[in-house]
Amino acid sequence: MVESRAIDMSRTQAANVTRGDGKDVVVNSLKQLIEGTSDPAVQTITVAQDVTGVPQIHLSPGKILRGQAGSTPVLRFAHDTHGVCLTRDNVVANLNLVASPERLAIWNDESVSSLGTLLLHSVTTIGRVRIVARGAVRRGHVEIDGLDIVAADASAEKERPQQYGVYVMQGAFTLWNMQEDPNVFVTANLVRLSAGRLGAPVYGSGIFVSGAAEQGGRLEVHHLQTDSVHNDGRITAGTADQISGGVFVVYGASVDLVSNNGPVTTYGANDMALDNWGVVDRWISKDKVTTYGPSGVGFVNFGKINQIVAQAPIETFGLGARGFNVYEGTVRQGDFDRILTHGDGAVGVQISQPVGRLIFRRGIETHGAMGKSLVKGVLQDLAATALSIKPGGSAKEIQVFGGLYSRGQDVTPLEQHGAIESLCIQGGFSSAAAISNNS
Repeated sequence: MVESRAIDMSRTQAANVTRGDGKDVVVNSLKQLIEGTSDPAVQTITVAQDVTGVPQIHLSPGKILRGQAGSTPVLRFAHDTHGVCLTRDNVVANLNLVASPERLAIWNDESVSSLGTLLLHSVTTIGRVRIVARGAVRRGHVEIDGLDIVAADASAEKERPQQYGVYVMQGAFTLWNMQEDPNVFVTANLVRLSAGRLGAPVYGSGIFVSGAAEQGGRLEVHHLQTDSVHNDGRITAGTADQISGGVFVVYGASVDLVSNNGPVTTYGANDMALDNWGVVDRWISKDKVTTYGPSGVGFVNFGKINQIVAQAPIETFGLGARGFNVYEGTVRQGDFDRILTHGDGAVGVQISQPVGRLIFRRGIETHGAMGKSLVKGVLQDLAATALSIKPGGSAKEIQVFGGLYSRGQDVTPLEQHGAIESLCIQGGFSSAAAISNNS
């Protein structure tokens, strides 16, 4: 995995960072802001007051845009206007950027050869944040410490990664190396990211990081840390070739550590709360993971994960909304709190590839019968089995504490078509049929 390329600075240092000997200005009006951003002699622009009607801002290389220490001024952009365009070695800190949700609050200029290091610190937005490597961009590092995207809408973006029979929607936050050349590397350290609010999700994916497919340009992330994430892909139920994700590591991306410190909640059809197509060393989910739409999945893996630790329940609601799936790739170790599904076709745990050791601390329980569920771009009939080992799937060891229960009529708690070297189930093992026969 990649080494940490994190910038070693405290939050106070980040807020007060300067680069070079350029002139510093303090702005209190729209006129002063425009003059400061357009003056090549000005390096640091400190915003002292809220400013309204702001036109699109282009930060030339090395320029810093920040709020005055101890405050978070608001920049409200003009109607139907994008926000701040970054070039190379820029800093945006201690600001609240307000654009339209479907617009870009922050994005990057694709005509420069390198991003240098782009730093976002304690930034709140309405509007999307998108940083991509394409066009002339062939390298760079992205450092984020504190990015809260209150509202954003990426559902209309047409460029979407495609594999396994589906296209992935871009996110409220998107970091994407789109260069086809495998020698193009972008690195990142991304901490304290959040998107949406309880009952008011961002549209599209939430947090999206990607390289350019398996053989293209790479994205290497040391730490991807999220606080609360709420998203809705706005996908029509029954659509087979579109998905979104709350936190999505797409192909061509490798991450040392993913940590979800807050809840991850999805609200729509085909929304994957946690999804991996890349390579992750450790993925730690510390808070509850919940999906509310049909064919949603709590945690789905198509890539390679060394270790998963889910310290809080994974719970899904809806037709075909599964708990945890391994369809491609592998997981070496998995340690889960509890998995609970509510819906026909909503499998608790489904394993279709060889995995290592899986532990479920407080059981697996499903409430549903046979129903449609989206699998690799195809809607299939599945029974809401608690634990399903499909053909081609196997496990070295599975331990279930707290019971294995399928509450739906004519659904067995265990389906096994592949080898399990060691299987231990404690705390009960039953289905609705067994309960009915014993009553």
